[in-house]
Amino acid sequence: MIFIRLVVFSPFNYIYDYTNSNFKVLGLNIPLNLNFAGEKVPLNDFEIKENLEKEFFTNKTWKRSSLHLFQKAQRWFPIIEPILRQQGVPDDFKYVAIIESHLSNVVSPMGAAGFWQLMPNTAQHYGLKVNNDIDERLDIQKATIAACKHFKDAFRYFKSWTLSAAAYNVGIGGIQNAMKKQKSNSYYDLLLNKETGSFIYRILAYKTLLTDPEHFGVKSKIKKGNLFPAFKIVKVDSSITNLKAFAKYYHTDLITLRTFNPWLIGDELPNPNNDRYEIKIPKNKQVDLSVYFNDVFPQERINDTISVHKMYSDSSVINNDTLSEIKQNHKN
Repeated sequence: MIFIRLVVFSPFNYIYDYTNSNFKVLGLNIPLNLNFAGEKVPLNDFEIKENLEKEFFTNKTWKRSSLHLFQKAQRWFPIIEPILRQQGVPDDFKYVAIIESHLSNVVSPMGAAGFWQLMPNTAQHYGLKVNNDIDERLDIQKATIAACKHFKDAFRYFKSWTLSAAAYNVGIGGIQNAMKKQKSNSYYDLLLNKETGSFIYRILAYKTLLTDPEHFGVKSKIKKGNLFPAFKIVKVDSSITNLKAFAKYYHTDLITLRTFNPWLIGDELPNPNNDRYEIKIPKNKQVDLSVYFNDVFPQERINDTISVHKMYSDSSVINNDTLSEIKQNHKN
């Protein structure tokens, strides 16, 4: 089947329509009134339209990966959204986490980690602990607060949420330098590196997919009510010398403890300064944690030397456990 792209121009806007060899319009076009965080996208510019088209229509994986993405958004948006609201950051910034990590605690080759892909220095600057025993970049709540602080710092510089989101990708200094050299204060007018130059357009594509999936012919949608499993909080202000024994004391196992608290990356919790930590303990021992396990554990530790399964080989998970086996373990 041959597809032809027709570009219809008007003095103020134009829409891409797609037809097949029978000239049947498929209805794929750039949505009008696109905005990021309430800041309208200027659609009367050919280059902007082309950049949007690349992100909307050249991605071949929309339908193939959309169901998985909707399920992940259903699990994690209810945790991220209230934090954005409390921190005074627009709701659209939740899509940044999709671009950064696809809502998983992944670790990049450069050492960025977590849902928000924070580098160690940035994380520590915003109050997170990162060492051999603790990595709070893997705590979705604390990491989201840290990301919000970065967004708000950038907004104080630029007075634009769009530029603040772009600065998350390239740094506040990177955007400042581009604005100074190019004499422009609009993201859509700046010439940036390839990744940052497409960053907002990619966010807009995912925002459209998740808020208006039918635009892409996708039937999935985010359902309400799929909340993170219930837990209680144990407050700790001293060292824990053996996390496995700690888990057993609270009638759970180490892998479950780590699933609820993925920031605990060592075998103990040293606490020489008597800092206060909040450790989540599951209320229901029968809950299926397999999907959460897959999301919260990075494939490898930060030093890229110890795999996640080796990391937990002394717990209920052994080296060759599969997620299905983990799921079965927690039903017994």
